[in-house]
Amino acid sequence: MKKPLKTLCLGLLLVLAAGLVVPERVKIPVAGASTTDWNARSFWFEPWGSSGVHKGIDIFGKAGTAVLSTTDGIVLFAGELAKGGKVVLVLGPRWRLHYFAHLDAIDTHALAPVASGGRIGTLGASGNAQGKPPHLHYSIVRLLPAPWKMDGATQGYKKAFFIDPNVYLRE
Repeated sequence: MKKPLKTLCLGLLLVLAAGLVVPERVKIPVAGASTTDWNARSFWFEPWGSSGVHKGIDIFGKAGTAVLSTTDGIVLFAGELAKGGKVVLVLGPRWRLHYFAHLDAIDTHALAPVASGGRIGTLGASGNAQGKPPHLHYSIVRLLPAPWKMDGATQGYKKAFFIDPNVYLRE
């Protein structure tokens, strides 16, 4: 293995290992936003388009506003997806994925380390949010399931993986 790749892999392993013991710090991901900029009841709201239920929250604001990482971590993906538009996916502590969608611009790249509060993009309406007010779709997903979170709701078995962001966001 070449030395830069070995160093990157070792660094990634250290970040991931540290995530098992470091407490998760999650901040509101839209600069200047407060808890009044989203509907706390929108998590798992139905009906919600082709996905059936809304597995995150939408934080509204002005187009071009900075979108900030909610947690320390490493960027796993920065690019475009059909529904999410311009998206960034960050692996944070406790093996949790933080998904930021509908960005206007992406200011990071895959395998970049990111700190809580670090800029990763700007607010927009890309993907299936085109024609809607600018907002950030934010989701938190567990890689290690919590089966006790499943319930009888529509797609309730997926609650073993999706976490309600309202529990973690703070100003």
